[in-house]
Order: sequence, then C-alpha cells, then structure tokens
Amino acid sequence: MGLMTKIINWSRLKSPWVLHFNTGACNACDIEIIASLTPRYDLERFGVVLKATPRHADILLCSGPVTKQIESRLLRIYEQMSEPKFVVAVGTCACSGGVFNGCYNVAGGINSVLPVSAYIPGCPASPKAIIDGVVKLLQSLEEKPKNINTPCLSARPNWSGSASALWRRIARVCPCGQGGKQ
Repeated sequence: MGLMTKIINWSRLKSPWVLHFNTGACNACDIEIIASLTPRYDLERFGVVLKATPRHADILLCSGPVTKQIESRLLRIYEQMSEPKFVVAVGTCACSGGVFNGCYNVAGGINSVLPVSAYIPGCPASPKAIIDGVVKLLQSLEEKPKNINTPCLSARPNWSGSASALWRRIARVCPCGQGGKQ
C-alpha cells in the first residue's frame, strides 16, 4: 500500500462524514440520530461530521423501512457516494422492516436494497447505541483496511431471542471476517 493510500485511509477513519437519510420512518430514530450529534452525546468527538450531500459522505445513516417510492432514490444516493462507502441501518425498521414489514408499499429493511455494514437495532435506537455502532464500524475498518471497499452482506441480524440478547447484538459489524459477499 502506497503512502498516499495510507494517508487517505487514515483520514477517512479519523474524520468520517455521514449523510442521514430517512427512508420512510416515523421520525423517532431521526430524532435520536440528531440527538447523537448534539453536545450532550457529541458524536463529533470521534471526528464524525454530518454532511448534506452524498458526494461528500463516507457513511450513509439510514432510518426507517425502505418504501417502494423511496427505493430508487436511495439507490441513486448510494451511487453518488464516493468509494469507500458504508451503510448503517439505524432502528428496527431499517434493520428488518419492523412493524411496517409486509405492508403493501414496504420493500423491507435497508439490506433489501443496499449492502449494510452495521446494524443498530432499537425502537428508537438510543444515541448511545448509535455512537457505539458508528465507533464499532470505524474500529472494524481500522483493523482490516485491506477490505475497506467491500462491505459485508452477511451481517444480517437474527431477531429471535430475548431483549437482552437483542441488545448484545447492537451494531454487529462484519462477523464473517471476510468483509465481502459470501
């Protein structure tokens, strides 16, 4: 790996820029995402900056289930992001479709359209869980910089079990260790 590549990877890991996108949620997770950026929780202490355009963002924070109306727009935003790009599903609706799963206009969770790098369950996901998920994503990228361009599709959450088991699965990041499709 050349010096320029190392510098670019270091800067992306130390100052990730995020884009927040609501795919059709009830806005509870949106409020929690914004709360995680306030001085009380201060996600910016990890270098995370909220950006308004996908061309500048490294991480796409999605909340809500994917509706059929928003599916093409979500794909267009994802395609506009520069490589490497990562998707974080925030909230139960974004992870699996939640209570909206099976509705006539809902395609499912974010993973039905895009490759998801991290899942943060909860209804709504707390700001602490959101911060923990983003930090775990950054730590996993720091450990395996060779796989930085291929987010893992096999990190689909298992929603069976008790509530305590669910909280142990907060922000599962690339459990396969390969960082790519299986």
